Order: sequence, then C-alpha cells, then structure tokens
Amino acid sequence: MTGVELLTGLLISAHLLLQIAVAIRVILRPHRDPASRMAWLVVIFSLPVLGLIAYLLLGETNIGRRRAERRQQLVSGLQKVVAAAPAAAMESDCQVPEHHAHLFQTGRSITGFPPVCGNIGALMPASDATIDAMVADIDAATDHVHLLFYIWLPDSNGCRIAEALRRAAARGVVCRAMADDLGSRLMIGSKHWKAMAASGVRLARALPIGSPLLRVLRGRIDLRNHRKIVVIDGRITYCGSQNCADPEFFVKAKYGPWVDAVIRFEGPIARQNQALFATDWMAHVDEDLSDLLRQPWPGGVAEGFPAQVIGTGPTVRYSAMPELFEALTYAARRELVITTPYYVPDEAIQAALCASARRGVDTTIVFPARNDSWIVSAASRSYYADLLNAGVRIFEYVGGLLHTKSLTLDGEITLIGSANIDRRSFDLNYENNILLHDPELTAAVRDRQAHYIASANAVSADQVASWNWRRRFWNNAVAILGPVL
Repeated sequence: MTGVELLTGLLISAHLLLQIAVAIRVILRPHRDPASRMAWLVVIFSLPVLGLIAYLLLGETNIGRRRAERRQQLVSGLQKVVAAAPAAAMESDCQVPEHHAHLFQTGRSITGFPPVCGNIGALMPASDATIDAMVADIDAATDHVHLLFYIWLPDSNGCRIAEALRRAAARGVVCRAMADDLGSRLMIGSKHWKAMAASGVRLARALPIGSPLLRVLRGRIDLRNHRKIVVIDGRITYCGSQNCADPEFFVKAKYGPWVDAVIRFEGPIARQNQALFATDWMAHVDEDLSDLLRQPWPGGVAEGFPAQVIGTGPTVRYSAMPELFEALTYAARRELVITTPYYVPDEAIQAALCASARRGVDTTIVFPARNDSWIVSAASRSYYADLLNAGVRIFEYVGGLLHTKSLTLDGEITLIGSANIDRRSFDLNYENNILLHDPELTAAVRDRQAHYIASANAVSADQVASWNWRRRFWNNAVAILGPVL
C-alpha cells in the first residue's frame, strides 16, 4: 500500500467516524421530530463533507449559550414585573367567552401573558397608510417611542419613520429603535442610521452578526429577530406582517408590491408588547426598562375587547407556535381562513387543516401565486393535493406578494402578526403575534381576506393532478427537506 493510498484510507475512515458521531448527535438531540432527524441523516450521509458542514452551520437551534441564558432570565424577570404591575388587576378581571378560553390559555402557556380587556383596534387600509399612522403617532408622542423591525429599508417609508424618530428625540421624547442585524443591514449601514444616533435616538442591532466566521462558532447566523413591534407612550401599539419599507420593496422589487396587514391597537395590550420589546432590548443593551412596565396604566379605554400578545422564538418553549396554530384549527366550528406567504407545515398542522375541512368547517388558505423563495414555493405546493382532497379551498393571490400572516376563526377570533406557517417561524425566528376576540374587528380582517380571495386564482384538485411528473417530483423532493429548511 502506497503512502497516498494509506492517507486516503485514513481520511475516508476519519470522515466516516465523523459522520457517525454527528449522526449520533442528531439522534440524541432533544426537541426534534422523527422527520427532521431522518432528513438530517439523509443530508449527512448523502453529501460527503457538505452534509457535515450544513449540519454544523444549520442543524441546531443555537443562538449562543450566553445569549440564551440572558434571554431566559429576562423573560422570567419581566413576567414577574408585568404580573405585579398595577395593570395586572385589569387583566385578572378579563373574561373571554368560555368556548374560546382554552385558546387564550394556550397563548398564556407560551409567553406568560394573560388576555387583557379594554382594547380597541383598527385594521390599517394599506401599507403606506400604516406608515402614515405610525408617523402621526410618533409625532404626537409625549414620553417614549419603541420600535423593532426585522427589515428596515432606507427607502421612502423607512426614512419617514427615521425622520419622525429624529423629530421626537429632538423634543425630548425617549426613542429606542432596534433592527435585526441581517434583515436591516442596509439601513444600519446607511447615513440615516448615523443621523438618528446623532439626533439622540437610542439604537440597537438585534442578534448582531459581527464576524461571520466567529459568529458560526458561537451560534447560528440564520436565527433572526423577525418581530415587528411599535409601542408609543405605553398605550398605542401596532402588530402585523409589515416591515418598515415601501410596499414596492426595492430589494425584491420583481415580486412587489408586498401586501401586508397591520392592526393599530390602543389599550392595555400595548403593555404586553412593551414587555416583549423590553426583553429584546435588554438582551442587547445594558439598560433596565422594568420601571416602564411598573407604571400605572395611563387610562383612556374603559371598554373594549380581550387580546393577548404571544411571543415565540428559539429560546421560548419548544413547539409553541405550532401548538397555537393547531389549537386554533381544531377550535373552528364554522369557518377558518388563513393567509400566509410561507407554508412548510409539520405533520400535525397539515393533519389539523385536513381534519378541519373533513368535519365540515369551511377551510380556506390563501398563498401568493409568486413567492420570493422558490424553495418554499415548491415545498408548499407539495401539500396542495392532500389539502384539496380533504376539502380545503386553496387560492393563489396574483396582486403581488401576499405577505399577510392572518387567521380568522368563526367570525370571532383573529390572530395577526409576524409568524408564518413554516419551520423557520416555528423553530428559528423570534416572532410576535396578537390573539384577539372581537367580532367587529375580526369582520374587518375577514373582509380583507375576502379582498385577497377576490384577487386570487382558485386552485383545483384537477389542476394539481394535471401537473407533470417532473413538477410533482421537484415539489416533493424539496418538501423532503422541509424539516431542515
């Protein structure tokens, strides 16, 4: 045996041992469903070297030990502060209809927030109108403005918000603005970010990347803060799918316009979003915001609907977001309407939606016809046949990239926020949603969903059955990797 042959044999043996070691880690890793384990085992053994690298980079939900510990301590501490705050008495008196109480209990098990009554809300008419309203509220702020976005672009709308923050800071309003370090890298690297800092706006980068090579050693780069939170004076908050950008979304203009939905809330629900923002802020900035959460409720709304903030993420309880979607799906008795741009469900959610239609619930899902992620688009369509055969109605919106993440239930319950029905929102991203019970506001969201359907093409079972074998093969092959997307 030559030296080259000996070296080759040693390298092959070492690689095989490393594959086995990583495979054992995959099998022993907690909080991983069998499909995910199998998908990663296929990747590791079928792609020499690349499979190992892929797992080491993307295989585990890890933001870094120190970050995870700090977040868990903050969440626990701030939950106690919120529970002891003067507004807690209002929360303890909040009653939701008995047949929906279990939904809010599911939400409470995730973030610890109970439903709080006394809220009013308005569905914003369009993306630009949402920015108009935010700018007006920032201009009217008297105490503080808190803002967090996954994507904040230095375009017209992004700059309008930046300028409003600068004006507020100039008149003595405390402004804290946070943006995800990856999603908002263009704004963070722009002159507008520096101008805000010079004007006195307190800025922070969520999950800073730093050196990509060093970042990989401390945790995954692709674990991101996908939340969209605006809180003004502790009594106004916004929640929905919209990032801080023009609907034309110049970084992916060929898919535009991006179609979003946002609700402006007034009431005690703002305090829960405040606590969620405080958790993110204090995880990155050495500034204690607990006193803000201890302040007495400023008043203003005596009667209104119950609502609840639900924040999820890689350091929150495992399977939190899927459990909420499943609970809502199984609670439907008459109608369930969902809009989401990204659909890569786990088996439980796919089964829940099929079961919903089979028991006679009018079940509808609206997707964008053109998706900015070709991988997710293919994976999503692999689920169409089973959904359609069960009786689920599927529509593909053709008026742009439907980015709205919404769910309406029996004309009474609405879930709105940042979370998609995909593995990234379930396991990797920090997300924020609001669950509410109000027939009037739910009717407004339902009307918006009906508008999407009117601008969409219905997908039929016959149409899906007519897809050629190459398309079906591609969709199903991509879907196999669903657990690792």
